[in-house]
Amino acid sequence: MAEECVSEGPDLREMGEEELWELINDNRHRISLGVRPCILIPYLRQARVLTEMDEDEIISCHNLTNRSMRTSYMLDLLRTQGRNGAVALLESLMIHYPTMYTQITGRKPSTEPSRFSGLIKYSELTEYLVRAVTGMQKELQEARCEAGRMAARCASLELEIGQIMEQEEKSRCLQSENERIRRHLCSLQHEVTKLKDEKCDLYMRYTAAIEEKSAVNIRLHDLNLQVYQLQIELQKAQTENEFQKQRSLRCASSAETPQLQEEVRSLRCQLVKAEKLDPARQDILAQDLAEAINSQVELAEQLRCYREENEELLAEKQGLLDQKECLSLRVQQLTLDCDMHQQKGTVIQNQMRELQAERDQAYLSRDEAQAMIARILAEKDTLRSQLVELQEQVFSLQAKHSPRGRQQSCDEREVDWESPRSSYEESSIPTRRRLCRMDAVNPMSLSSCNSEYLYLCVRVQTEYAAACSVRSRTAEPPSPESLRRRKETLDADTSLETGETDSLLDDFVFLPSVGSEDKLTTRLSSSNGTDGLSRTSAPPFLMRSRPKAIRVNGRVLSISLQGEALLSQLAVVGGNKTGVFVHQVTEGSTAHSVGISPGAQIVEVKYEQNQKALRMVLEDSTLEEAMWALGQVTGLCHLSLRPRQDDYEALLQQLQSSETSSGDSFYVRVNMSLPAGPNGTLAVSCNDILHVTNTRPAGTDDSWHASQVHPCQLLDLQSGTLPNYYRAQRLLIRAIEDMSFQTKKSQKSWRVVAQNKDKAVRIVSTGRQGRNPLWVSVEDEKNKSTDSGDTSAPKSCVSLMPYTLVTPHYPPICRPVLLLPTVLGRILDKKLAGWQGFQLCEPEVLSSCEHAARLQRSEILEDCEQGGNCYYTLQSVEKVMKKGIHCVLPLGLDCVRRLHRAEIFPIIIFISQSARSARKMRSKLQRHSRTEEQLLACSRSEEPLLDKLPCLYHSVAPDSWCDQASLLTSLRTIIWEEQKKIVWVEPDLW
Repeated sequence: MAEECVSEGPDLREMGEEELWELINDNRHRISLGVRPCILIPYLRQARVLTEMDEDEIISCHNLTNRSMRTSYMLDLLRTQGRNGAVALLESLMIHYPTMYTQITGRKPSTEPSRFSGLIKYSELTEYLVRAVTGMQKELQEARCEAGRMAARCASLELEIGQIMEQEEKSRCLQSENERIRRHLCSLQHEVTKLKDEKCDLYMRYTAAIEEKSAVNIRLHDLNLQVYQLQIELQKAQTENEFQKQRSLRCASSAETPQLQEEVRSLRCQLVKAEKLDPARQDILAQDLAEAINSQVELAEQLRCYREENEELLAEKQGLLDQKECLSLRVQQLTLDCDMHQQKGTVIQNQMRELQAERDQAYLSRDEAQAMIARILAEKDTLRSQLVELQEQVFSLQAKHSPRGRQQSCDEREVDWESPRSSYEESSIPTRRRLCRMDAVNPMSLSSCNSEYLYLCVRVQTEYAAACSVRSRTAEPPSPESLRRRKETLDADTSLETGETDSLLDDFVFLPSVGSEDKLTTRLSSSNGTDGLSRTSAPPFLMRSRPKAIRVNGRVLSISLQGEALLSQLAVVGGNKTGVFVHQVTEGSTAHSVGISPGAQIVEVKYEQNQKALRMVLEDSTLEEAMWALGQVTGLCHLSLRPRQDDYEALLQQLQSSETSSGDSFYVRVNMSLPAGPNGTLAVSCNDILHVTNTRPAGTDDSWHASQVHPCQLLDLQSGTLPNYYRAQRLLIRAIEDMSFQTKKSQKSWRVVAQNKDKAVRIVSTGRQGRNPLWVSVEDEKNKSTDSGDTSAPKSCVSLMPYTLVTPHYPPICRPVLLLPTVLGRILDKKLAGWQGFQLCEPEVLSSCEHAARLQRSEILEDCEQGGNCYYTLQSVEKVMKKGIHCVLPLGLDCVRRLHRAEIFPIIIFISQSARSARKMRSKLQRHSRTEEQLLACSRSEEPLLDKLPCLYHSVAPDSWCDQASLLTSLRTIIWEEQKKIVWVEPDLW
């Protein structure tokens, strides 16, 4: 039963190249540790997947210091051979390592290793080797001849390079001067704008001051008037007071004087009589006199009280007068405020009446324009129907004159109008493809044609118009229902091509007469000097009625034009985050004549180069990639544009406000250390994560603008310039050469120093085609289909990468923990799992059938050392992670890629080892039947494999801990710190 289950594994003959190499990469750790390259190389040489030079490099290279590194490098070389390399490797494992072959593929080894690949047949091996040696000798001679030719060619190219470098230096100087002048102009424009703003503010302040002065003058005039009135009233009141006072005194004196005189006389008479009377009478008179005096005193007291009351009444009168004055001032102020509000209300009402009149006029104009449009469309349909009838009559007359007219008209419909072979000299009249609005070219580039050709083209045009012009046939006066239907029609048009839905003659008018057409075509033919029709020209009887076609947002429009020096015709801004937009179009250029305007996003560009049709998708490309792609265009090209005016204006506002420097935004992992330099060059270390925000900064062509990224948040820290991909690649190659050609003595001293420093270089290679592995826009359309079926041609070449693209991931739960090297990890796993918040991953017992099925689904992480059909699976890891604790993985490096496919990102901690640190773990190693030499060998073999991982790892220095307890404590702290960080993952580079 077990044998049947094993044989039911995946059939290698049915697996593709990617599946085979994915199977090998999943077991790369096992192959690197358990395979000896010298055993497999003879078979691989016979299979012609490795050359003699590859064998010498694998066996005798000084950089490959141990067997695991040589095996890993051999796998990299076999990867460049595609499917043949994978098949040959599996066949060699089937012969020399049958157990490992069964563990990798899940199948038993066959008696014939080459039965499913056809690489080698044992009966023809000798004959094959003789032919191979003869062929290699011929190839060697041809290679030597080719080397001589290449040397001569290299010398000529070096001279050209020198000349180009001189021209480049001159152009760089001119460009720097241009940039300086442009910056100066921008600064002057900013100053002019500021001055205009200040001038506007001064005008506003001056106007406000004038209005305030006018209000103060009016207020002062009113106050003076009030003071004058109060003075007059005061004078009147004083005059009245004086008059009343004099009158009261006069009345009192005139009324009391005769009475007093009479009393005085009576008193004198009585006094005379009293002198004559007796003393008793005198006493009585004296008593009466005393009483009279007392009454006078009382009267005087009453008079004094009356005066006091009068004074109080006067004071109260004065207070009332003051209160009256205040109330009158308040009334005056309220009157002025009321007048002012009345004036404002009057002005607002006048403005409202003017706005209502303008609105009514606008509504009237809109209704008139819509009615006129409907009338024009109806007239156009009538003229089209008449034109069709007239053309039918013309064709019927021509058919009468020519017995083969019907056959010629049928043949004409089969001729492609775009074919360059069609011309007037050939008696076949070609038809043309359906006209797209943005594919139309100015008829000034046409050649001469006669009247018969014009009439036939008109007939073809009207046929297409009758089939496609839907909107003009349903024209009606504007109404809410009509506007709704038109909006639905526009929405439906966005999902179709422009040429299949728009009317053919919406943007064109007919020339008035045949004579004028002949004159025009004669003038055009004399100016252009060509007899045949251009491939991108429109029929000569059409002329554009407006310079640009109607554009709908979200619709991709195609334009054909001559793209010679395309970057001199238009300038672009943007990047991979916002899209690449047309920023400026040169007046009078070809791009301007076909209707390209600022604000359009460049989606893709197609052109031919070296008899190859190239297609460059620029929708998500960086600014550097877009400018390089547009600079490669030569001759006829096709641009696909998408109108996005709002996004373009938002980008311009961000650029003007210095919120962003371009539309680029992506993250890279640095694979080399770069020191700080002049002009703000950023100092970076190997494995740093950078946020690139501008791939074409002003003033330089070989640098990027980037910022360091916070380890726990997507925040930009220190920023500066950085060498771009090509300059960094040259620096990386130079650093590797410096490291490779050192003497052994210097290598030993360098290794001693390197133990105390960070890693300087990380070797990362890729087999992706293209000038830049970070660019994915260039595609060869002609060879796209043929390359997939041709297995003999090389599909990739190794390319060193100074930067690799990375994407951030935010694990929502506790990440698993993987401790390396594996010898030390097996010792520390159980100790770490004893802490709170950690649990050891438990293996599962699977039958042979279950193992084969899960192995095919890539759910088997690794075999258990205990045996007994026990395996570590993805389900066991996920089970621990769902509890919200860290899962401790007693596995090797092969499980990392399988976990990443399941969106599980483990924390990888590598504990560096030295002879001194290994002695600290001697007792623990002896308990697990391990030695110090095995620990050091495992550390040396697994450390180079860490650079092959698609994610970052944490390295622990050997002198940072003293015993097992301190090591576990530091590991726990490292795990907590790594859990907070962002996980940066590289894509598959092969």
